[in-house]
Amino acid sequence: MKEMVAMTTIGQPFTSANWQVKEGNEEEFIRRWTAFTQWAQREASGAQGFVLIRQAEDPRHFVSFGSWESKEAVDRWRSTPEFMQHLGSCRELCEDFRPANSTVAAAVAP
Repeated sequence: MKEMVAMTTIGQPFTSANWQVKEGNEEEFIRRWTAFTQWAQREASGAQGFVLIRQAEDPRHFVSFGSWESKEAVDRWRSTPEFMQHLGSCRELCEDFRPANSTVAAAVAP
């Protein structure tokens, strides 16, 4: 995450989501999310990095973040059939999924 913060600029687009995974599917969800974001890192022009965090108090609750070069890069990524396939693969393991589009308001790095 240190690298993600270091390259962050005010106004930079970030994608994020809250994922509530069905009990017993946590490890499979991590595997699928990792495959999804590895594909995005390879194939989506403008993808700058992805992070998945897991809530300590509720190990079925995950939050993901993706940093992007531009909003247009996000839009291109989301318009591909592969995006919907990968997203669907992750979502089918979830009870709840709440995506968000954001921009950086502030960042602190060493």
